[in-house]
Amino acid sequence: MAQGAGERYIITGGGGFIGSNLIATLTSKRPEAAILVVDDFRSGSVINIVEACERRGVPPFGGDVISEPTGDLDWDDILDAVKPNAVFHLAAITDTTVLDERQMLLDNVEGFRGMLHACVENSTPLVYASSAATYGSPAEGFDKVPFPESAAGKPNNVYGFSKWQMETLHRRLSAEVAKPGTRPPHVVGLRYFNVYGPGEARKGKMASMPYQLAQQIIAGNRPKLFTDGEQARDQVHVDDVVAMTLAGADADATAGVYNCGSGQATSFNAIADAVRKGIGADETRFATKYFEMPPSVREFYQEFTCADLAQAKAGLDWAPQRDPIEAIEGYAAFLAGSNSR
Repeated sequence: MAQGAGERYIITGGGGFIGSNLIATLTSKRPEAAILVVDDFRSGSVINIVEACERRGVPPFGGDVISEPTGDLDWDDILDAVKPNAVFHLAAITDTTVLDERQMLLDNVEGFRGMLHACVENSTPLVYASSAATYGSPAEGFDKVPFPESAAGKPNNVYGFSKWQMETLHRRLSAEVAKPGTRPPHVVGLRYFNVYGPGEARKGKMASMPYQLAQQIIAGNRPKLFTDGEQARDQVHVDDVVAMTLAGADADATAGVYNCGSGQATSFNAIADAVRKGIGADETRFATKYFEMPPSVREFYQEFTCADLAQAKAGLDWAPQRDPIEAIEGYAAFLAGSNSR
C-alpha cells in the first residue's frame, strides 16, 4: 500500500474482531489516513475499536462511522463522495450456527453485490472476507493435507455457502469485464481460517478455541474438548490476518481468492497444552476433560483444516509470521493478565 497524506479507507464490519484490529493497524501505519467505518453493530461494538487502538498504542479513533447495513447503502454514491484508496469488506453474519438461510444470504451475499459492482466500476481496490467454511469437508481433510484453493465449493452450512456465493459473484464479474491484455479488477477475497488473538472477547460462542479454553482455566475449571482432542485446525493470529488483508490492497497484489491461515494444523490437545503453559496452570489440576461430540455436530464437523499458502505467497507476497503454539502461549498469558480484552 503506497504511503501518502490524504489517503482514505472504508472498513465495513469495523466494530468486529478483525475489523477493529485492522483499524488500529491501519492507523499505526497510516496516521494521516481518513477511515470510514460501516457497521450496523449487531455483533460488533464501538468498544472493540476503542480497545484495539489502545492496545496498538495509537491515538483514539478519529474517523467517521455509518451505522447501517452494507446492503442498504448506495455504494456508487459512497465511493464518489469518499474516493477511497481501498475498501475492506469484513461485515457479515459470522455465526456458523445460524440456520435462517434467507437472512444469511441476504446479509452476506446481497450486502456484497452492490459494493462489488461499484468498486469494479470505479476501479477501487476491494478486499473482502471469505472463509475456510467454503471448503466443507474436502478429501484433503480426510488425508490430513493442506487445502489448495481449488478444493473449495462444497460447504457444510449456509454460512460457508454464503461466502462461496460471494466468491462466485467475484469470479463472474471479473470474467465479464475482463479484456485481453489487461489486469482483472483489483478484487481480492481471503478465506480466513481459525482466527484468534486480542479483541475477540465479545464474539461469545464464536470466539476461538484458544480463547475459550483460556477462559475456562482462568475461571478455575478444567478445559473441555471433544473426545479425543486430536481434531486439528489451522489457527492463525489476528495480526497475520490483518497483515494479509492489507497486502490484498497493495498495488502489486494479484486479484483472486486466497487462503489466509498459518499453514499448520494444530490439534486441540496441543492448543490446551499451550494455553496451560501460557497461563502457568498446573497440568494435573487443569487436565483436559473430554466429552463425546453430539451427533448433530458430528454430521457437519470439520475434523481437520489447514491452509495451503503457496498461492498467497505468489499472488500477495505474504506469509504468516507467527508460529501457532508460541503465539497461543503468549495470547493465553495476555488473557490471564488483561481481563480478557
